[in-house]
Amino acid sequence: MSRTVYVNGEYVAAENARISVFDRGFLFGDGVYEVIPVVRGRLVDKQHALQRLDRSLGAIGMTWPCAREELIDVLEQLLVRDNVQEGMVYLQVTRGAAERDFAFPKTVAGEKVKESLIAWASAKTIIDNPLADSGVAVVSIPDLRWKRRDIKSVSMLAQCLAKQAAAEQGAYEGWMIEEGQVTEGVSSSAFIVKGSTLITRALSNSILPGIRRKVIVQMAHDHGIALEERTFTLEEACAADEAFMSSATTLVLPIVSIDGKTIGSGKPGPVAQKLRAMYVQMLLDEAGN
Repeated sequence: MSRTVYVNGEYVAAENARISVFDRGFLFGDGVYEVIPVVRGRLVDKQHALQRLDRSLGAIGMTWPCAREELIDVLEQLLVRDNVQEGMVYLQVTRGAAERDFAFPKTVAGEKVKESLIAWASAKTIIDNPLADSGVAVVSIPDLRWKRRDIKSVSMLAQCLAKQAAAEQGAYEGWMIEEGQVTEGVSSSAFIVKGSTLITRALSNSILPGIRRKVIVQMAHDHGIALEERTFTLEEACAADEAFMSSATTLVLPIVSIDGKTIGSGKPGPVAQKLRAMYVQMLLDEAGN
């Protein structure tokens, strides 16, 4: 059965989904996106995602393409139409279609340029991910991105190159390095554990304000897990007792090696396992029965 894609007010089969060649997302990467997890057929962590979408849109001078309630309804309709019980929805908002010019367009044929909105749902294993039991390998990659990484922009060429470099080295993820410090994963937030202390980089323009990062930091506060929000070097990461990554579809995913160096025991550690178990239960509770 064909996947359903929402394109500017219409639900269409994936093979029939079309955007204008003049869409600024296509021409300039002039847009933002979000990924929202799906558990038991329901959107979870969605309020965090909508808050971040609002922040990203505001940061690049864009308005919402529709009311928030309408957007949620679109995403929920995609889940129903394609019967996605577990996985994710992807949504993307661009500045719309206009004649190619770097400055923001105001009108086309006398009418205000309308933002473009596309979205679709994908099935993916989140809760019982076998990689959570085995852990994954990461490699270090130079961070070549622009300086506003806090915006969830669709301009992701640097991340594509970094992810490909990691894949060519047989790694699941890359940890990006700038001036000797780990910034974040190519498509995830980065954490290490030293003793019983959880360490992750503080929020700034240098990293994306990850939703899973936000929730994990709050869980650490709520459950008495020592937390330091600061920079750390690649060498410190390799010498850590544990390391893990977080993202919309991995939640908390243990890392067992960095650049071929074994982390801790070489198996998922207790802090990562505890945080993952708590996160999974929280999402199951949010999704309901």
